[in-house]
Amino acid sequence: MPGIPVAATICAYPGDNTRPGRERLAGSRVLVGGAGAMARDLAYLPISDRSGLCTLMGGPMTNYLIRFDYPGGFALWVGTAEEVNACVVTTNGTAGSRSYVGRSITAAYRTGAWKLIRPEDPCQGDGGRRGQGEHMVPGEPASVVVCRSASGTKPAAMREHGAAEARSLAAALNAQDSWPTDHGCQGGSGLSYRLMFRYADGPPASVHLIVGCDPPIGNPLLQGDLDDVAYRHVLRLAPPE
Repeated sequence: MPGIPVAATICAYPGDNTRPGRERLAGSRVLVGGAGAMARDLAYLPISDRSGLCTLMGGPMTNYLIRFDYPGGFALWVGTAEEVNACVVTTNGTAGSRSYVGRSITAAYRTGAWKLIRPEDPCQGDGGRRGQGEHMVPGEPASVVVCRSASGTKPAAMREHGAAEARSLAAALNAQDSWPTDHGCQGGSGLSYRLMFRYADGPPASVHLIVGCDPPIGNPLLQGDLDDVAYRHVLRLAPPE
């Protein structure tokens, strides 16, 4: 995003994902006070030109076209959508991201105020952050929540650690061999961990570890190996069984 916008206009085009195309404008909403925060949050989305996996469930879909207005008359357009599969690309025409913000855009369109919607459960959510296409854990996290998978509807067990542990674990994960993800692995023991790295500003960065899988770790854009030293590091920070 080029600087701080002074306003944002959200235009809504409701439709259905089974019959895409030729949706008509249903209305628009102007944001003034929250335009800068909205641009900042969208700028944190991880950039990817690779296609992701979708469940392909039919249902409602609202396309959004957002105009950010900047001092001097400059404007930037962003396209995104709210969709039943949470499977859309947010793009400014040059760069795109598959991290999902559809619910937040719909809330802003309805209320005229911007707030990035985050799940109440810190173990859930998209967990995508800018920089994860280059590093398993980008930047300098302020804390990390280590979540152990649970069966059925039981919430995942979790344990939170501060900046020192978060950055030590991030360094161990970033030292592993990694490559662009193909969203899959072979094998698995049924046990998995989700590592949610939090930051002073912007969204968390998630890393998923599936024990016994090949390759065992991944974020929304990368997957990679995990040596015994790094695995023991995760286990030391994980919640007790």
